[in-house]
Amino acid sequence: MPASSLVVLGRLAKPHGVKGDIRVDYYADSAELLDKPLMLRAGRFAPRPVRIREWHLWKDQLILSIEGCNDRSAAERLRGQELLIDASFLPEAEEDEPYLRDLIGLSVRLEDGTPVGELEDVDFPAGQEMWSIRAPEKDGGYEILFPAVPEFVRDIDLSAGTAVIAPPEGLLELYRDGASSDSPDDGLEEESSSRKA
Repeated sequence: MPASSLVVLGRLAKPHGVKGDIRVDYYADSAELLDKPLMLRAGRFAPRPVRIREWHLWKDQLILSIEGCNDRSAAERLRGQELLIDASFLPEAEEDEPYLRDLIGLSVRLEDGTPVGELEDVDFPAGQEMWSIRAPEKDGGYEILFPAVPEFVRDIDLSAGTAVIAPPEGLLELYRDGASSDSPDDGLEEESSSRKA
């Protein structure tokens, strides 16, 4: 199956116990998807099929028992890998709750219409949804890491291809100022060119 049709269901976390079980940061609402054909992907490597023997919840966290993973060391080697499913197995998304894959490529704007950039990626470090937004090239093309919590995301309109955000005060300036400080200093350029003359 093409990699473009694969959707990230979760990310394998640390081992649970000594028999190869592993905790999962699970992004889907339903555990029923675990009965479908699944794959694992490590970094940039090609995804490979995986079979779930069983699963259960422990303190509200999903615990998986994966076929072929029989001890803590084996579970440790799987840490950080993505759990994937083909998009064809997903139920239809609710109109007000789009799938993460549908967000990629949205034009991100402020409430007054000011363009912020294009949404390039969505990740969940420490369980927090984080958007990677690429500023327009004319502004430097720098990356903005935006915490996509409900109070900061005002609207998502898939048909218009837009997302409207209200970032916390100073967040965008932090990235903008950081990007400008990475550019060469004009004074140094003038000084070096005068030396050449």
